[in-house]
Amino acid sequence: QVQLVESGGGSVQAGGALTLSCAVSGTYTTACMGWFRQAPGKEREGVALISTGGTSTYCADSVKGRFTISRDNAKNTLYLQMNSLKPEDTAMYYCAAGVSRVCSVYHTCNSLTFGRWGQGTQVTVSS
Repeated sequence: QVQLVESGGGSVQAGGALTLSCAVSGTYTTACMGWFRQAPGKEREGVALISTGGTSTYCADSVKGRFTISRDNAKNTLYLQMNSLKPEDTAMYYCAAGVSRVCSVYHTCNSLTFGRWGQGTQVTVSS
């Protein structure tokens, strides 16, 4: 019964920054959460995961050092700060909620390990 709503997407020039938010509502318990993205014609790929306790995992070398995943459990909100954006980052970004507090138990960078998804927010990076 968890509902996830992403916001913060938009269009920026290469080198710019955006911060995405994912608000969690409905029946909610803290758990591993993640950000995923999907570009047209490509498979959905993991961006980053974060446990209830704040331990983060970045799914691809391409985002390490540029993207930061964080969460505010009191506000039931997940964040993704994206800096130094590149055209290759253009995609629909989705947040997902797991069921385990620890990501490594049930949830990985494989989107199939998550069952609850938001509707997505579009990020477009132009040259």
